Amino acid sequence: MSKRNLILLIIILSLAIITIFGFLYFRQKTMGPTDGNIDTNFFSKFNLLWNTEPKNPTPTTPVVNTPNYQPNTVVETPQTKLNKVSSMPVAGFTVFIKERLKNVPAIAPITPSAEISTPKVNKKPTPPPTEFAPALRYVEKATGNIYQTFADKIEERKFSTTTIPKVYEARFGNRGESVIMRYLKEDGATIETFVGALPRELLGGDTTEDNEIKGTFLPNNIKDLSLSLDGSKIFYLFESGNNSNSGNSMIGAILNFSNNKKIQIFDSPFTEWLSFWPKGDTITLTTKPSANIPGYMYSMNGTGKNLTKILGDINGLTTFESPSGKLVLYGNSSLSLNIYHMDTKNSDALAVKTLPEKCVWGKASDAIYCAIPKEINFSEYPDAWYQGVVSFNDQFWKIDVKTGNATMILDPVMIAKGEEVDGIKLALDEGENYLFFVN
Repeated sequence: MSKRNLILLIIILSLAIITIFGFLYFRQKTMGPTDGNIDTNFFSKFNLLWNTEPKNPTPTTPVVNTPNYQPNTVVETPQTKLNKVSSMPVAGFTVFIKERLKNVPAIAPITPSAEISTPKVNKKPTPPPTEFAPALRYVEKATGNIYQTFADKIEERKFSTTTIPKVYEARFGNRGESVIMRYLKEDGATIETFVGALPRELLGGDTTEDNEIKGTFLPNNIKDLSLSLDGSKIFYLFESGNNSNSGNSMIGAILNFSNNKKIQIFDSPFTEWLSFWPKGDTITLTTKPSANIPGYMYSMNGTGKNLTKILGDINGLTTFESPSGKLVLYGNSSLSLNIYHMDTKNSDALAVKTLPEKCVWGKASDAIYCAIPKEINFSEYPDAWYQGVVSFNDQFWKIDVKTGNATMILDPVMIAKGEEVDGIKLALDEGENYLFFVN
């Protein structure tokens, strides 16, 4: 072999060896480890939510003899909470907005070495910062004493000491500054209705407990009453005369809290009415419901004129008009909920069963929050529930009025250690961040 051919052979072999070693070297890097940690799921490489934990998570337990160790911060997952507000049975409550002093972190004082000499200037004292928060007031059934607390910080405080034993029903008006208490006299038959004015609180004076509630009495045996939407007036119904069996008529009157004036606006020979005051100048009247009797609903203005029939010929009819005045939530003897449109005169059936009295409208009339029984046994409704023959085990649902879709927001049994809830008197705060009810 010539010298020239030998040199070419050596060059070719060298290039071949370099190529082989280079291929093996780069191929090893590309393949990676073959220890079983390779993810064999192709799609998992594009969906990191399938596995958000590291293969070898860092231990969160302290290391022995490590003085500088700090445990990982635990982030609490937001959950629907169920808090008991009152420590005693209540006759009624209200939700309102209350001003309070704002918690401000204390500022560290300036050290002497850092003080700077400045001329003294007479400045007006800076008022402490305040904030507004939803608060509650409620009446204790046994004594008639009023208590209050903030919604975000449950600290039950007595507000009044005026004693009215065995209050069966309580309503608040005038943004929580007026109270209506209903109870039986000692004869056990006469219904007494007391209307009182609550004293205004001074900012920061929440600890006052010995407030006295002063007020007046409405006529005996008021059959029904309702508050205006702004809480400034009440509409109440009572029978004329002293003997309810002598063919007396039902009288309807309005009381204005601001001036304590009463105006009669309604008179009917039919005596079985339930009233509701959904918006400014509209009052609705619905016949008292029973499973075997057709019910009717009417509306009138605040002067008692323009009495108009809205719904009728529905057994067990119970109604609840929206704040907009354009929709009516109503139920029947089968406890089926429906929404009646005042403009089109059409009804939409909702796929839930409960009573309108166990619901509350959202402020924009676009949603309804209801306590819905998990199961309903065969009986005559709503009579059996009104009489206390049956009670319900409720879940709380939010219903979208436009779509009819229902979303469960709370199952009390799952949270309250098995305690069953039959929810009534549902209410929302102004921002619709809290849902309140009485069990």
